[in-house]
Amino acid sequence: MDDCDLETMMRFAERLADAARAETLPRWRTGCAAADKNEGGAWDPVTEADREAERAMRRLIEAEFPDHGIQGEEFPEKKGKGRWSWSLDPVDGTRAFVCGLPSWTTLIALLDEGQPVLGVIDAAPLDERYVGPGGDRKTSGCTTLAEARLSTTDPYLFSAAETQAWDRVRQRVRTTRYGLDAYGYARVAAGSLDLVIEAGLKPHDYNALIPVVCAAGGAIGNWEGGEDFSGGRVIAAATPGLYRAALEAMRS
Repeated sequence: MDDCDLETMMRFAERLADAARAETLPRWRTGCAAADKNEGGAWDPVTEADREAERAMRRLIEAEFPDHGIQGEEFPEKKGKGRWSWSLDPVDGTRAFVCGLPSWTTLIALLDEGQPVLGVIDAAPLDERYVGPGGDRKTSGCTTLAEARLSTTDPYLFSAAETQAWDRVRQRVRTTRYGLDAYGYARVAAGSLDLVIEAGLKPHDYNALIPVVCAAGGAIGNWEGGEDFSGGRVIAAATPGLYRAALEAMRS
């Protein structure tokens, strides 16, 4: 890296996660009201925790790396002056957050020319943190759909065609769990889930997931077998073999 090494940046990313925890955890424990970002459409909640956590992380970045860009969920993008930028999702799983459930996370990624090179999935209410590169998480090594534990956040978010592809995989796996948001990808990295299939994700939803899953030995790609995630359709698998098996099932 031209201005700092990756180990230094990982330590800084963990400081960002700590700053976010200071804003989110107290509000999650006591509860806080949710506003609707999508008035007139499907409910898209945002809370004071989302906004204050992102503000806290932005302040740290602007103080220590003022030339870095910032792409967050809650506030307009700040353009950087070089190759580095940060992707921030202060509360991924706001619906879980407002329901008092512990499956929400904070997502932080460092991008080099738009490509994620460092990721943090911070499961604050569970006091779990997943990082990549580095860390000691390992996937299960599962290679077959028949043995796979599958997850998606909400199957009703799929289009009709996407639902058909999803069902072709779901019918072949051992078991399926729902409602985990980005925590599902963390559990792929930890080895207790094997496969996550989702659509409709934004960059702040997926940037941090890529380094974490890859660092644990997993595979992550799009529904076409490539690495262009701009369409928002993501598959994370414990192994490249399982990723290929999921693709084959979805296309069959």
